[in-house]
Amino acid sequence: MKISILAFGVAREIIGGAATSLEWQEGGTVGELKSTLEKKYPALGSIGHYLIAVNQQCVADQLPVQLQDEVAIIPPVSGG
Repeated sequence: MKISILAFGVAREIIGGAATSLEWQEGGTVGELKSTLEKKYPALGSIGHYLIAVNQQCVADQLPVQLQDEVAIIPPVSGG
């Protein structure tokens, strides 16, 4: 099955759009998702610390990701 992943900020530029999809085994963790994303988009690993939000909440790497979850990549934010 595939999951859809939203991307914001520089992550949007790295993946080439506002969203992407990945083949996913239901129950895989956020940490596994990050690893898969960084293999597909190596530049994502170079932006430093980024967060994964699941259902609009930033979550720990141990959380399982279900197929129906809304997933988003939240890159570091700077401002003044």
